[in-house]
Amino acid sequence: MTNRERTLRILRFQSVDRFPAVHFGYWRELLLEWAEQGYISRSLAESVGDNNAADHELDKILGWDFNWASTRGASTRFFPAFEKKVLETLPDGTQRVQNNLGVIERIKPGIVSIPAEDDYLLKDRKAFETLYKPKMQFDPARVDLDYFRTFNETRPKDTPLGLWLGSILGDIRSMTTVPGMSYLIYDEDEELFADIVDTYAQMQYECAKAILETGAKFDFAHFWEDICFKNGPLLSPALFDSLCSKHYRRMSELCHAHGIDLISLDCDGVTEQLLPIWVENGINVMFPIEIGVWGDQFEPARKKFGNRVLGVGGMDKVAFRKDRAAVDAELERLTRLVRLGGFIPCPDHRLMPGSKFELVRYYTEKIKEIKI
Repeated sequence: MTNRERTLRILRFQSVDRFPAVHFGYWRELLLEWAEQGYISRSLAESVGDNNAADHELDKILGWDFNWASTRGASTRFFPAFEKKVLETLPDGTQRVQNNLGVIERIKPGIVSIPAEDDYLLKDRKAFETLYKPKMQFDPARVDLDYFRTFNETRPKDTPLGLWLGSILGDIRSMTTVPGMSYLIYDEDEELFADIVDTYAQMQYECAKAILETGAKFDFAHFWEDICFKNGPLLSPALFDSLCSKHYRRMSELCHAHGIDLISLDCDGVTEQLLPIWVENGINVMFPIEIGVWGDQFEPARKKFGNRVLGVGGMDKVAFRKDRAAVDAELERLTRLVRLGGFIPCPDHRLMPGSKFELVRYYTEKIKEIKI
């Protein structure tokens, strides 16, 4: 069987010859660590990007079958983006930088985590109408129609490929920052926030529609949201429902009309309160099912929704920083989830610095041995 066949059969509760070893990419700092340790070349470490040639080369070295971040789509963010520019350099070398979403970040020398956010531009209707709304419109130039017209003939046949659907609310959270989103919703102008969501979602819909009308065929479709944290969603489920459900439903119906029955959504944090909204509006694949202090979220979701909820992810990547016993314990837990059906283990985020090369290789060998 090909990895594409394995993946689709597992997510449809059918038998397979073996499980695929699936990953979700790496922190660049980890790859540089492995280069310094002599496991890979520095040139390879510096070249890896999702699904590029270097990524495929590293897959072969480590034993992965493919990277789940295998999607194709339109340019679904700002068109054009804001100019990235340094606004100020502070005495300690920290720079205040306006990013391509119009958010002002503090970039500290030597720090590679998510930057602190100082300020943002999307604060009121004037900013939306003059700075943001023009960048949120559909433009045929967002879609490489020539590429998608030949997609079925040129796409890799071994790997499942998804249609990138963009984001309904996660990108907007990134544009406004979490505090800014909260002010816009609750203190400033709830109607304005709904207009922002509707405008952005309409553009996402038109991008997906333009691609699908070329006849391009996909194995699944995929949203990115990241609208939850360790205690749950960043806004009330009721408000999320009123703002977003109609857009998820419309996009799901579009996908179904073009033969796509697997629709995954990437959201970190505790997703329990939003999961009913997603499931009721056509999303049926949880990803990456982050393992935090709260533990596994897939088994409770399966108990609640039955086979309407499928999963890709749920592997606690922290085990790669420990020892073989920790990886074995994680494999034992994942085997139980695999036997529920409709579930493919995958590290719950990009592999982070400190992950041990030999443990990753051990995992990729053992995950392929799981029997159901």
